[in-house]
Amino acid sequence: MAVAVLAMPCAHAQYTFVAKIKDKSTLQGIPGATASVPGTGIGNAADENGVAVLTGLTQSKLLIRFSALGYSQVQDSFAASASITDTPTVFMEADEMEEVHVSTTRSSRTIQDIPTRIETIGGEEVEEKANMKPGDIRMMLGESTGIQVLQTSATTGNASIRIQGMDGRYTQILKDGFPLYSGFSSGLGLLQTPPLDLKQVEILKGSSSTLYGGGAIAGLVNLISKKPAKERELRFLINTTSAGGLDLNGFFGQRFGKTGLTAYVARNSSAAYDPAGIGLSAIPEFERYTVNPRLFYYLNDHIDVILGVNASSENRTGGDMQYIKGLGDSTHAYFEKNISQRISSQAEIKVRLNEKSRFSVKNSVDHFDRVIQTPGYTFDGTQMAIFTEANFTKENNGSEYILGANLFTDQFKENKTSPGNDRSYRQTTIGVFAQNTWDISKLFSLESGLRGDYVLEYGAAILPRLSLLYKATDKLSSRLIGGIGYKTPSVFSEESERIQYRNVAAVTPDSNKLEKSYGGNWDVNYRTLLFDNKITFSVNQLFFYTYLDNPLMLGSPAPGQYRFKNIDGHIDAQGSETNIKIGLGHFKLFLGYTYTHTHVHTAASIQETTLTPAHHTNSVLMFEIEGKWKLGLEGYYYSSQKLSDGTTDRDYWLCGFMAEKIWKRFSLFVNFENFLDNRQSRFGSIYTGSITSPVFRDIYAPLDGFVVNGGLKLNLSAK
Repeated sequence: MAVAVLAMPCAHAQYTFVAKIKDKSTLQGIPGATASVPGTGIGNAADENGVAVLTGLTQSKLLIRFSALGYSQVQDSFAASASITDTPTVFMEADEMEEVHVSTTRSSRTIQDIPTRIETIGGEEVEEKANMKPGDIRMMLGESTGIQVLQTSATTGNASIRIQGMDGRYTQILKDGFPLYSGFSSGLGLLQTPPLDLKQVEILKGSSSTLYGGGAIAGLVNLISKKPAKERELRFLINTTSAGGLDLNGFFGQRFGKTGLTAYVARNSSAAYDPAGIGLSAIPEFERYTVNPRLFYYLNDHIDVILGVNASSENRTGGDMQYIKGLGDSTHAYFEKNISQRISSQAEIKVRLNEKSRFSVKNSVDHFDRVIQTPGYTFDGTQMAIFTEANFTKENNGSEYILGANLFTDQFKENKTSPGNDRSYRQTTIGVFAQNTWDISKLFSLESGLRGDYVLEYGAAILPRLSLLYKATDKLSSRLIGGIGYKTPSVFSEESERIQYRNVAAVTPDSNKLEKSYGGNWDVNYRTLLFDNKITFSVNQLFFYTYLDNPLMLGSPAPGQYRFKNIDGHIDAQGSETNIKIGLGHFKLFLGYTYTHTHVHTAASIQETTLTPAHHTNSVLMFEIEGKWKLGLEGYYYSSQKLSDGTTDRDYWLCGFMAEKIWKRFSLFVNFENFLDNRQSRFGSIYTGSITSPVFRDIYAPLDGFVVNGGLKLNLSAK
């Protein structure tokens, strides 16, 4: 009996474990971090100071796992005791996958700490999308929530992007912060931008005019190029398609002491392709060459110089298949040709004045030639755009200031062969801007910006902007953003691109004025770990609204004649976006839904905008074994859309499957795009009239149908 009594305390002895869990960089406690004993169900979350307590332990020494959202997991053996005599400190490092740095806001903060809402397409996802469309970035952008790629030519594939239901001209596309893809080049910009040299893509939705001026009413897309590292990066990609396409791409990057070099070269081509057998090309015949070298000079610890050149040349011909094959006659005579050349320079000097102050000056000169030819008509022009900016950034006690000024000159010269309507113009914009990011408290950060632009031909625009970030916890945050934007009038839009600018009158300061917008976004973001930290879960819910006053719209005052006019009314675009990400082991699931409600309001009527699906979903399931396999299944749904002829199209699904087998130095990939073969030519005729002189309907669905592509990636990098 005595032995049994003495044994009872040992049998029921319980131990307690207490630990302080801190961020290794900031040395601050991590509220909500969890301490758990694997396989026992015992665990507890840390308090607001990062202190976690485990009770009811039956062993004095055991394995304990520490987890926190955004941090790499820590697991080790620790001692527990009946009475707390020692409290160990556990340091956790931020997970590199969570610490995403962006450059579009010119801030040194990570994406989680910036009041502006930014979406990123990281390097790994860029590579995955390159498997599907190695020659351009249409698919990479079009499969993002809230973004729609709109084809503006039925036979040559020219396209633009819409953000939150707004016309493509209201979105700025930048390359490393330089405006290279606007104006006359906008219809081809997406097609002539390959993804292989991109580090990541940054997307801002809603008015983003404080730093980048006019044109960013709906948002902006900034394509961030790779930079040279000490280890050599050398990659090649070879891709071929069942539609007769061939892509040959190569990228090199390396730093050599105080200098660095990146170089991208590509040849992209395709034969004409007509899956519907209607005698017209769904994919044009084209051939494009691209060269993009960049030099980096690290003069000392304080000064960096970056110099780059971007050159491309492309011949693109669509239309009647017999004509393209050289067998044209009086019946088979329709064609559309786009011949373009681009050469642009980029130069930037970055000066680190001290640990908290930076100064930079940058300049780009973009020269773009393009000739559009259809039977009996030629539109030939040259666009020269010069952009120069100086900015100063300073960090000070929880605040960050950005001050700057820029000068943008956009000149278009139409090379006319006969007298008449001349669309040539010259626009000069002088801008100054200031932005401050202020950590009001641990919970709130405020970003306030003010920009003043003076467009010499059209007058002044004052553009305030506010962004408020509320971080309730590491898991829950919210952003509220509002701002004003504007757009300088131009003949270059989706509407005029569809008719190759034929009989479109010039835009002038006497008859047109600046378009101005007011808009805002509100989002809520939540992320957590579920089921003993086995599942990662995050959801982002966004609501948006944009009001565009006196929008510039293309009208037809007489049959066959077109003119842009600022209507007496407005456009409002409103809706929501939902993004859900779930991760379990080797699986990742992405679910997205976009609701868009866009209307044109005049005194006489309220009309739904054309080619804007009210409902759009995107879903992607990825399976990846690091360094061995990548498998992806995609499904995208588009609801019906109103067309310009007053009819309504039908809804449709696009589905694809991608597989990649990876070895150390190379990988093989195959992609089955649109394997349901949903294309507009299956839903009805894409044109009216005769094949000799077709009048094309609005393009709301793909024309190329089911296409298989596959190829080889070579990775000869030093690592």
